[in-house]
Amino acid sequence: MEKYKSTEDYLERIYMLSKTSKVRSIDIATDMGFTKASVSIAMKKLRENGYITFDGNNYIELTESGKALATKIYEKHVIISQALMNLGVPESIALEDACMIEHVLSDTSFEAIKKHLSKYKKN
Repeated sequence: MEKYKSTEDYLERIYMLSKTSKVRSIDIATDMGFTKASVSIAMKKLRENGYITFDGNNYIELTESGKALATKIYEKHVIISQALMNLGVPESIALEDACMIEHVLSDTSFEAIKKHLSKYKKN
């Protein structure tokens, strides 16, 4: 589970960072507070698994499968954290809890939560 969580965390972070600029390994290391060496190892594994590529300037780009997984995890994170905050959970705790929940929540349960929450958005 931890290896999968780590993969998802890295992909989600690449996705989030890429929304505002091109991403290099050093950007991820700085943003996540990890060493350049550990990020380099993780990027190698993500590339080997077909989730990312590097362009000629060593910028990281998500592949189709990498972006699909990253956007799915990011959506879970956003919706779960927002739902928790709507329930009165302080933002810092909601964001931390969402980070943990997003990795273990099944797609079936997440879709049911989204469907349930959409009823409240309409009202």
